[in-house]
Amino acid sequence: MMRVVALCFLLLATVLGFLHVDSHPAWAPFQIQELVSADPESSHNSKAGVVQPKSDWLPDTGAASVHAASLITLKDGALRAFWFAGSREGAADVVINSAVFDPHTNTWGEPTVVIDRLTAEKSLARYIAKLGNPVPARAADGQLQLFFVTVSIGGWAGSSISTMSSADEGLTWSKPQRLITSPFTNLSTLVKTPAISFTDSRLGLPAYHEWIGKFGELLRIDGDQVIDKRRMSSGRSAIQPLVLIDGPEKAHAYFRQTRGGSQVHQIPVSETQNAGQSWQAQADLPIANPNAAITGVLLPSGLRVLVANDLESGRDRLVMLAQDHSAAQWQIIDVLEDDEALAPEQRREFSYPYIVANGAQVDLVYTWDRKKIRHIRFDAGWIQQAYSNAQAKSANSEEAK
Repeated sequence: MMRVVALCFLLLATVLGFLHVDSHPAWAPFQIQELVSADPESSHNSKAGVVQPKSDWLPDTGAASVHAASLITLKDGALRAFWFAGSREGAADVVINSAVFDPHTNTWGEPTVVIDRLTAEKSLARYIAKLGNPVPARAADGQLQLFFVTVSIGGWAGSSISTMSSADEGLTWSKPQRLITSPFTNLSTLVKTPAISFTDSRLGLPAYHEWIGKFGELLRIDGDQVIDKRRMSSGRSAIQPLVLIDGPEKAHAYFRQTRGGSQVHQIPVSETQNAGQSWQAQADLPIANPNAAITGVLLPSGLRVLVANDLESGRDRLVMLAQDHSAAQWQIIDVLEDDEALAPEQRREFSYPYIVANGAQVDLVYTWDRKKIRHIRFDAGWIQQAYSNAQAKSANSEEAK
């Protein structure tokens, strides 16, 4: 009976939501980011060759559990990270932390607390049980905007999204505001992946639902207001959409799959040909996915990069893959972590990757056994060379058959 009542509420909210957004401004084309080409002098050295990846850790806050790190490039070229930390995921003591990476010294600064549960509760004037999934974005006015998940009742399926902004690159933040994604229930909306931009200066925020349905949506954001939203997937099989833009009107979304045990566990894909106004399901990427988050980025060369747990179950292996626009096949170019050879009880979790690119630099963070956040800085030239090597190896393997 309760499921029937819940379904009725969801259907009513959907209708009201449609009526609510129908009169809002027309959708603008995607904003194509200006891709700064990698500087050959920074990527290559006649003596040293291609610059190798550098690995370190986000600052230790003393918390027993850390998760869901994200990144954004600051105006001065530094890198700011966000993540949540506490005694365990969903605990009352979880806070959202931040720290800044100095690219000149290759060091992380001291961590700070952006917001905790009690501060969020007071600012939002509602009970908050837990916090999670911080996602930063750059607003059209140049300010930083941080989206994060709050839960008042139930588990993550009962989430809503809140946002706050910073005019000083994350040193101080405004009072958080709750995004209204539905005029009725406003429940079960979460974020995980980077926002995109439209030419009318509004943001596109990929979001997802986990209550009754498990699907992705693209929210059109103007400040702290949702002015429109469009479904990106349907049913109960695809969440946490990652959007990679192909052109002013075209983009692909790659999802974390949530299918049943008898179904194919690969990365679901949707495509838009009208700047996100409608999405059509495409064939899965033939890459295994164990119901785990993925991340990806488009490099200046046009190379697409994904980081994923390429397994049908478990999160004890994490790889980087790449695909050129002219090639059909994705190539594994780096095995970042792999505990598959260990006994099951010895395997660690490597999950929730998040990647950003800034010219010749590509930065990746991910959860390392829920105890640390690993940061790896790649040179775009190294990634391109690794892809070329993988392609050559694949071609040689085919010729040998």
